Amino acid sequence: MARERLDEPGLGLTGIDWTRVSAKLVWTELITTLVIGLVVTAGLVLIGIVNDGFGSGAGTVWLLIGIVVLVITLVTAALTPRRVRAIGYALRDDDLVVRRGLMWQRFTAVPYGRMQLVDVARGPLDRALGMSELKFVTAAAATNVRIPGIPATDADELRDRLVELAESRRAGL
Repeated sequence: MARERLDEPGLGLTGIDWTRVSAKLVWTELITTLVIGLVVTAGLVLIGIVNDGFGSGAGTVWLLIGIVVLVITLVTAALTPRRVRAIGYALRDDDLVVRRGLMWQRFTAVPYGRMQLVDVARGPLDRALGMSELKFVTAAAATNVRIPGIPATDADELRDRLVELAESRRAGL
């Protein structure tokens, strides 16, 4: 897995070695984005064609909405490689920090002592590409921390390491 040093002094995140997710995640994200975008676009165009057949004039609106959805899909697909490169995680002394996002960067710190469950998920595309996704359940009800695109062997090792750290931190509570 690729490691890089990234300093975010305004956030107190200096001198951290970030681990990037697998570059194969780009394919999973691209396929998902394009399939959903093209299905929705085709549905909107079909609705537009059917509505134009009734002479109501509403079909044009549906066709325009379909074009907008197609453009958004293509822009999202174009940004996918950069968006995947922005995902990373770092194991620090007391917590796991996850980063993601291009324009709106998000840094989430999950204290080891608050981790209740570390789940490894592998969808069909992930299995085909040898990747996994780690999901974390914490003491906070609204937590939705996940790390996609981790190689399957690394995901199992990371899960075991995080469970070990979580158990040792909870023992001190």
